[in-house]
Amino acid sequence: MAVTLEQARRVGYTCLKALLRFAFMVANNLVAIPSYVLYLIMLQPLRILDSKSFWYIEGVLFKWLLAMVASWGWWAGYTVVEWGDDVKAVSEDEAMVLVNHQATGDVCTLMMCLQDKGTVVRQMMWLMDHIFKYTNFGIVSLIHGDFFIRQGRTHRDQQLVLLKDHLEKYYRSRNRKWIVLFPEGGFLRKRRETSQAFAKKNNLPFLKHVTLPRLGATQVILKTLVAPQENGTPSGGDAVRKESKSKGLQWVIDTTIAYPKAEPLDIQTWILGYRQPMVTHVHYRIFPVKDVPAEPEALTNWLYQRFIEKEDLLTHFYETGAFPPPQGQTKAISREMTLSNLWLVAIQSFAFLSGGMWYCLFQYLYHCLF
Repeated sequence: MAVTLEQARRVGYTCLKALLRFAFMVANNLVAIPSYVLYLIMLQPLRILDSKSFWYIEGVLFKWLLAMVASWGWWAGYTVVEWGDDVKAVSEDEAMVLVNHQATGDVCTLMMCLQDKGTVVRQMMWLMDHIFKYTNFGIVSLIHGDFFIRQGRTHRDQQLVLLKDHLEKYYRSRNRKWIVLFPEGGFLRKRRETSQAFAKKNNLPFLKHVTLPRLGATQVILKTLVAPQENGTPSGGDAVRKESKSKGLQWVIDTTIAYPKAEPLDIQTWILGYRQPMVTHVHYRIFPVKDVPAEPEALTNWLYQRFIEKEDLLTHFYETGAFPPPQGQTKAISREMTLSNLWLVAIQSFAFLSGGMWYCLFQYLYHCLF
């Protein structure tokens, strides 16, 4: 089939735009990530004298870095509409966020839609595949204190021990609030067939839009971060209360990401922007942690039920283009998530100015020394 002049122009424009966006992303990374690292190196004396202030500043810089990633999608027209419970109401409390996982764009979507949730985006911890450690953003996540988990049956027990140690060492000492994980343990397209075979073997529901979640990391997080209770008060008396002022994990936020026509965004699309502008839909449901069972079998059933509900939510969304209303209501209310272009330009400008400052400083030191 012959290509028309208009089609050729459209393809050429898309390629040029993708090339320019890629160049901007590379430049953005080359100035923003080294600047983040260098600022924190310079602030090491503050870390010794006032650890709380150090991690506050680190959190602000971390939020700005995530906002830069969000800006790549925002300026390409990839926006977010939110449904269900308003998670801003619990943004100052500790919460575990359970998210379905379809593609690499899921993380970018969360980086965007959590930007307007108060201070939580700078006080959150991410659980992600260990491969992410070797990406351009890996050094940032290492410094911030995220946890990289290695998938596979042979590593599972060891990884859960390491996760428990990591949480005990870093979660409260760095004043973390939310912890984000993907319980399915991988992308939908990679795990669906295995999950469906497991479901058939164990007489569990057949799921198409999500996979059955894994228990391990969720159970470790709950055991480690939920304050133990005795007669309604933390066990251990004054000693425990003095050791940590935290009330412990208080909420589980069940988060469901849906893409139009079930076509998820990947990180390449987010960066290059070659796909037409689109709206990603994110549904939240908040559960008090006291309603989450602690026993492994009961917790497994509870977690399975959450993903069965996700299946129903996504089925309804793909059929109607909207999430269903909450039980007992006749209409579902959606909220359009917005970002300030002025603020995004300001933090991008700060990144490039910082890069220029560090370059001039190193040039000056080089000439002084040599």
